[in-house]
Amino acid sequence: MKYLWAPWRMEYILKEKNEGCIFCEIPKENQDKENYVLYRGKFCFVILNTYPYNNGHIMIAPYDHIKNLEELNRDTINELMSLCQKSISVLKKKINPQGFNIGANIGKVGGAGILEHIHLHIVPRWQGDTNFMPVISDTKVMPQYLSETYDLLKAGF
Repeated sequence: MKYLWAPWRMEYILKEKNEGCIFCEIPKENQDKENYVLYRGKFCFVILNTYPYNNGHIMIAPYDHIKNLEELNRDTINELMSLCQKSISVLKKKINPQGFNIGANIGKVGGAGILEHIHLHIVPRWQGDTNFMPVISDTKVMPQYLSETYDLLKAGF
């Protein structure tokens, strides 16, 4: 039997869960580095996912607490997509992924963890990044600390 130690996960397990919306609360705080906010636009902001599917997993969310994509106004949707382009560019320059998954999980059945606030996921991908760990042990191996990924990507924004 081999063990994979991930002691940094204990912080999340023991952390008190907030009742509010993280996409509403985090922009109000003036702690961008601690919250992994990479960029603040006029209508949307870019943030690292603190429980990522892959290294460099970015989310883009509007400041407005809106749950449906079709309810976003033209300025917000334009900035959302512009920040998607910018995020892809930064990720390509800084961590050189070979591909991307881009999307939004809308509604519980659609896999949304935060149901009431629309947000876009950008997940960098590399050949072979899906291996046996998630399949047989429900474990994802992350090759870099979030703080290091933040410092690397922040400079690009």
